[in-house]
Amino acid sequence: MRALSSRPRGRALLPAVLALLLTAVASGCAAEGEQRSGIVVTTNILGDITRNIVGDQAEVTVLMKPGADPHSFGISAQEAALLENAELVIHNGLGLEEGVHRNVEAADQAGVPTLAVGEAVDPIDYTEGETQGQADPHFWTDPVRVRQAVDLIAAQVSEQVDGVDTERIQANAEEYGGQIDELHEENTRAFAEIPEERRRLVTNHHVFGYLAQRYDFEVIGAVIPSGTTLASPSASDLESLSSAVEQAGVPAVFADSSQPDRLARVMAEEAGLDIEVIPLFSESLTAEGEGAATYVEMTRANTDAIVRGLTRE
Repeated sequence: MRALSSRPRGRALLPAVLALLLTAVASGCAAEGEQRSGIVVTTNILGDITRNIVGDQAEVTVLMKPGADPHSFGISAQEAALLENAELVIHNGLGLEEGVHRNVEAADQAGVPTLAVGEAVDPIDYTEGETQGQADPHFWTDPVRVRQAVDLIAAQVSEQVDGVDTERIQANAEEYGGQIDELHEENTRAFAEIPEERRRLVTNHHVFGYLAQRYDFEVIGAVIPSGTTLASPSASDLESLSSAVEQAGVPAVFADSSQPDRLARVMAEEAGLDIEVIPLFSESLTAEGEGAATYVEMTRANTDAIVRGLTRE
């Protein structure tokens, strides 16, 4: 009797157990879906651009801190998890974020939509140095390409991020895009003040190729003949660049503000000329109040510095 009575109880419990299991599976799926949220951006330059487009429509997490070097910055395990659980990852691409490339790839393989902005705005190649022939990732020195990036980011946010008001995203993109168009016009007028024979750039590494192409500058060379700050120049590199600088007669060398300008000064001393070393905000935004807290502020500061450096007597 006892055995017979136990079997009906088991059969009676079976539907309840199945119901609990189905509820747990459904809850697990819901939790997994809820984990994918927000937009994660690798560099602070793209982060500022993205925040101007997104506004209050979604959470935007920027991995790169102000003043950091995009070639060398790395992220924590917690930040890597944010990448893999985002609704959209926006990164520069073209080899810029050397320290987080594998994390972006992992997010992509996990099914997270990723946008490599630099690859989508008609990239150019380096024309000299050890990276000659490779794609140049520093597209943001050309506001015209940044304007293209604004539309690309807006389209991806509207398509990939749930719950955003796409009309608001588009309106934000148009408003911010207008600021970028104005920035390009300002640059064109400002650079017109530089005599043609002085439109020659020497930097601490190859970073202004896009600016040179857009505004008709000649890049004489770079102290570090590479597209990354992680490389180092040889004695022969410095010697040949010093000779080129002497022949070109440039009055200034431009060094990234986030990197020591010691090498640029050594090069100037090698040339034996009166050459000013002028800092530019070429790779990273700064904290508030330090001269380049936004992309627009950074670009204006750089334009002013280049005009001042190349028109001085």
